[in-house]
Amino acid sequence: MQLIITKKNKTRINHFIDWILYMAGYTIVLILVTSLFHSIVIDNNHLILWSIITELIIYALNKTVKPILVTLTIPITGLTLGLFYPFINVFILKLVDWLLGIHFEIKNIYIAFFAAILISIMNFIMEKIIKKIIDKVKKNG
Repeated sequence: MQLIITKKNKTRINHFIDWILYMAGYTIVLILVTSLFHSIVIDNNHLILWSIITELIIYALNKTVKPILVTLTIPITGLTLGLFYPFINVFILKLVDWLLGIHFEIKNIYIAFFAAILISIMNFIMEKIIKKIIDKVKKNG
């Protein structure tokens, strides 16, 4: 399996590796937030199962719905100098809360905002890591 794929002068990381990196990041953020705050609850009966399902839904929504939301909210994000961006993640988290019902609950919107900021930071870090990997592979060969 290739780590870096180059097609038509475009270089990208393998989708599977990309997925693994994001799943690891979401796992860390989800565990951190649910450990620190009791306002975000994952079903305790099948904690691992619902954590994985929650991560998969967050990943899917971040790859499908989030780009649409970012595009639609460009004027608001521009006017607020980027401060509106975490609210998109809050919307994604509340959407996951609605989709999973009692298995994933967000009881406090302020904690959801804090979790959204952590997710934004994690996404930023992941993009930097992926770019660094691609640049390093390009230099080496």
